[in-house]
Amino acid sequence: MTPRRQFVWVWVMFVLALASALGVVDARYASRRLFLEQERLRNEKEQLQVEWWRLQLEQSTWAAHSRIEQVAHEKLKMRMLEPKEVIVIRH
Repeated sequence: MTPRRQFVWVWVMFVLALASALGVVDARYASRRLFLEQERLRNEKEQLQVEWWRLQLEQSTWAAHSRIEQVAHEKLKMRMLEPKEVIVIRH
C-alpha cells in the first residue's frame, strides 16, 4: 500500500471515529434530557395523585350526611320536623 493510500485510510478512519464519538455524545445528551423529563413527569404525576386524593377526601367530607345537615341547620335555618308537623297526602 502506498503512503498516500495509507494517509487516506487513516484520514477516513479518523473521520469515522470522530463521527462515532459525536454520535455517542449526542445519544448520551438525549438520554439525559429524556431521563430528566421522565423524572419531571413522574414528580408531576405524584403531585397530581396527592391532589386527587385530597379532593376525594374533601368531596366525601362535603357530601357527608352530617355535614349537609349541619349546613342546612346553620345557614338555612332548617330543622327536623316533629312527627306532629308531618302531613301525609294520599291520592
